[in-house]
Amino acid sequence: MYVKTILIVDDEPMARQGIKRTLDAWANGDWKILVAANGEEAIELVKQHKIHILITDILMPEITGIKLLQVIKEQNASPVAIVISAYSEFAYAQEALRLGVINYLLKPVSKKKLIEAIEDAIQKETQKTRTEIIEKVVDEKLLTITMKENFTKEPIREAVRYIDQHLKMELSLKGVADYIHLNPSYLSVLFKEQMKLTFSEYITRRRIQHAKELLIATNHPIADIAEECGYKTAKYFIKIFREHEGVTPSMYRKTNNVRVF
Repeated sequence: MYVKTILIVDDEPMARQGIKRTLDAWANGDWKILVAANGEEAIELVKQHKIHILITDILMPEITGIKLLQVIKEQNASPVAIVISAYSEFAYAQEALRLGVINYLLKPVSKKKLIEAIEDAIQKETQKTRTEIIEKVVDEKLLTITMKENFTKEPIREAVRYIDQHLKMELSLKGVADYIHLNPSYLSVLFKEQMKLTFSEYITRRRIQHAKELLIATNHPIADIAEECGYKTAKYFIKIFREHEGVTPSMYRKTNNVRVF
């Protein structure tokens, strides 16, 4: 099963197919490699697929590589981009860098340099995707709690670590209290005092945050995500999610498409 997609755009058939052959051999089936003979074809493919890495020639008829990058940016698509050209003119490289291109390769591109550029692009793409996911799923209250964690006493830090590591499991105040050797009533008071959230509120927020991460970053069915986040039924998970986020999990996924697949 393909996980991510690379799009190669070049109006020269030999160059285009040569790059594709190199990347097909390198990817070993782990990446989907698409090709386009011009900018117009590329724009259509960007509409149809989530493109993670774009390799484009600079000088092409009608829609140049620079114009292609501009159009893709306007469409709110943001693949990590590498440009290739037979011309080492500084103006092209300067404009490409302004549009967020991470590498500029001169033709003929060696297999070694191409693969090095792709592997660098993968690191950049992974980091960018993680950042986008974090920005979308962040819970401001949980973020505030995390930032002041050093001021939280050890029993509560231990309770929080246990909760975070066992979101899929059934979690109860008594169960967590037993784990950290505290009286349940005392844990409840201490938790609210230090976390500014009740025990159950914290669990719900963490489960919903984890669910948002899975909805954005995977194609797992809603029922599987519900189970992964500790909900016994998808129906109950959908109810809690909607109460918390104002939309169903399916709608959230549809409107926050940062998919890694």
